[in-house]
Amino acid sequence: MRSKTVLRLAAGTVAAGAAALAYASLVERNMFTLRRFDVPVLAPDAEPLRILHLSDLHMTPGQHRKQRWVAELAGTDPDLVIVTGDNMAHVDAVPAVVRALTPLLDRPGAFVFGSNDYHGPVFKNPFGYFNKNKPYVQGATLPAEELRDLLTGSGWADLNNARTTLKAGGRSIELVGVDDPHVDRDDYDAVAGPASADADLRIGLAHSPEPRILDRMADDGFDLLLAGHTHGGQVAVPFYGALVTNSGLDRRMAKGLHRWPYSEAYLHVSAGLGTHPTAPVRFACPPEASILTLIPR
Repeated sequence: MRSKTVLRLAAGTVAAGAAALAYASLVERNMFTLRRFDVPVLAPDAEPLRILHLSDLHMTPGQHRKQRWVAELAGTDPDLVIVTGDNMAHVDAVPAVVRALTPLLDRPGAFVFGSNDYHGPVFKNPFGYFNKNKPYVQGATLPAEELRDLLTGSGWADLNNARTTLKAGGRSIELVGVDDPHVDRDDYDAVAGPASADADLRIGLAHSPEPRILDRMADDGFDLLLAGHTHGGQVAVPFYGALVTNSGLDRRMAKGLHRWPYSEAYLHVSAGLGTHPTAPVRFACPPEASILTLIPR
């Protein structure tokens, strides 16, 4: 009798695991979700300003549903579009990324790249993400320069280790960004310095939300810090959250809006819209884009 009970429990566990895997790979990873947050970083009496934050598309040519969903975000009427990297997951992905972004390219925009804009995916052991010292393995070279030229040619600001000021929503916005800190492409020293007191808003960008970079941006007086990379953990535990962030960021800040510790800055981490192609699952963490409505402090 006891052996039959054990067998039933084992069979039930296997069935539940198979159902969860099917849900994570076939359902939730395609449940594109628009998040909305109010961020109190503007001067008193300022009119709200809307930012669309996109990250981690990990686009492949055949992902037509994702391309259509992103394109339809133009209907949210953002004042500014920010993209925080990992746009591609295939050597032929540039046309697919451009199809997704084209309706947004007539808005003011800015971007930084992630490691998966430069090199394609390779198979990874999912448990390797718990090893902070795992080596970075590069895949096939991706057409990052082609994508960069298309985005800058549409008027978007390239903030990979760069700093600029642009106009959006009738406001002067100072932006600073770094190339991906996850693979040590960042050079904040080249762009460091106090944020302009004359700007209406100051925003810092990085693909990977590494505290060593976010601390410096906050210390320089940037009001809002935007990042991606974490996928919100990609697989989360209900009522617990992300198990890992694949960065130096605390797992409790793996996605969403947070006050950056010991500063006046806010951090928004996008859980992103894609998955690593060799691990196409999401659980308790659907793919997302975010509308950040900036309001007076």
